[in-house]
Amino acid sequence: MSKAQLAPNRIVSVNLCADEMVLHLADRGQIAGLSRNAADPSLSAAAAKARGLNIMRDSAEALLVTDPDIIVAIPKGRSDALAMLGVRNYRLVTAPSAETYPEIVEQLRQVGTAVGHPARADALIADMDARLAALPRNPGRGKVAAYYQRRGFMTGTGTLIDELMERLGLVNLAGKLGKPALSQLTLEEMVAARPDYLIMESATAQVTDQGTEMLHHPALRDIPKLWIPQSWTVCGSPEYVFAAESLAEQIETIERAKGAQL
Repeated sequence: MSKAQLAPNRIVSVNLCADEMVLHLADRGQIAGLSRNAADPSLSAAAAKARGLNIMRDSAEALLVTDPDIIVAIPKGRSDALAMLGVRNYRLVTAPSAETYPEIVEQLRQVGTAVGHPARADALIADMDARLAALPRNPGRGKVAAYYQRRGFMTGTGTLIDELMERLGLVNLAGKLGKPALSQLTLEEMVAARPDYLIMESATAQVTDQGTEMLHHPALRDIPKLWIPQSWTVCGSPEYVFAAESLAEQIETIERAKGAQL
């Protein structure tokens, strides 16, 4: 019997988005190795689950030592170790980055089947579907929002953040301005655009350097802020639902406060 036909008792994940899928779906005893970012809570929403597991260097040697049954790479192209090692005889499970909720669902099913837990994936998807269905309807009401990051970077259309905005009834300022998936907008340009909301990473709520200082400029003071951890959206993962729930709640809180002032 070939290694590909054996039960996946030694699963290795070689990049952040694959780490999150494996940590959500595999048993701890199945996981032989995770990427170096798996235990970083600023990047991985599943970092707590990675504690005590093997965190690998991104090298072909580190990958070979684990002697994996299955290698999970989402997306494949972001692993230096895989590039050096080649596919060899290892079973490789890969997919493009998930930029929409249906793509997250598809990846959960794919990885769930690969690691031997399709029912676990189905249960997780059912819970996610139910929570999204319970969201308030159209909390954004067509208002304009910008996902504004340190040093003035703004996330555009065709991204997971953009899809999340659309789900909540928000209009992405980047799309309105015809910007690409990632662009930079100066403070002056942002003030002139007059968005109704700024969506920002929770880690930038405090000034830590020049890149975050601009996000706290007095010129932006009157634009309502919505905060979410970067780890909820850096990958297409089940934490997408947490982001949707949190943003919907924040929008409703802000709008209730505005109504009370009228």
